[in-house]
Amino acid sequence: MNLLPLPALSDNYIWLLHDGNNALVIDPGDAAPVLHALAHLGLRAAGIFITHHHADHCGGVPALHRATGAAVYAPAAERLPLQELPVQSVHDGDAFEALGLRWRALAVPGHTAGHVAYFTDEVQGAPLLFCGDALFSGGCGRIFEGTPAQMLASLDALAALPAATRVCAAHEYTLANLRFARLVEPDNAALAQHLVHCERLRAAGQPTLPSTIGQELAINPFLRSRTAAVVRAVQAASGCGADEVAVFAALREWKNRT
Repeated sequence: MNLLPLPALSDNYIWLLHDGNNALVIDPGDAAPVLHALAHLGLRAAGIFITHHHADHCGGVPALHRATGAAVYAPAAERLPLQELPVQSVHDGDAFEALGLRWRALAVPGHTAGHVAYFTDEVQGAPLLFCGDALFSGGCGRIFEGTPAQMLASLDALAALPAATRVCAAHEYTLANLRFARLVEPDNAALAQHLVHCERLRAAGQPTLPSTIGQELAINPFLRSRTAAVVRAVQAASGCGADEVAVFAALREWKNRT
């Protein structure tokens, strides 16, 4: 299996997973880069995964479906602008097969009310997670439709996946996220080292993704919001109490203001 992040729009990645003949397309906010890649690589689109309803994740689906006829998988709890398309709705815990792999849908509400992620442990090398805007490298999505408690629970569910799981987030937000994370945990050596590594990648025009769950557990303040150093920093910055949801909510609000 080959995994490719296709840059799109201003800072999105549309993920392409292919076996040399057929491909899955994840969160195509724009059809053009996908159609170009499919033609260039001689691939057939076998399926389209959508994580949530925002236009930069599903805006290219109608054109892509018209051009390829690819099956569309989308969260059942999201209102999607795809009324004319045949969509296979997925619910939390649903298992299904695509590209010869067994996938599991995971409900991860918070960024949107019905956001899902897609996970498989059947790819040679390491498991794969397509998490949309729920989890970023060094960060997480803004809480637009859910609650801090929901987002914390969603991130807990993702953090429980195998450490080797490749985290295929949908935006190149890593440097900004890591710089904020350094404000929260200035003494985190793993974080400092990873920031330097990612700065070198971006300077060379390379993506910082995928990350891994293990890497994120070491550097991402939103997966580390119960860590003593993070709690102290958030309380000092916000004056919040010690309740874990209050700390997480204050951490997210701190990031919103930064």
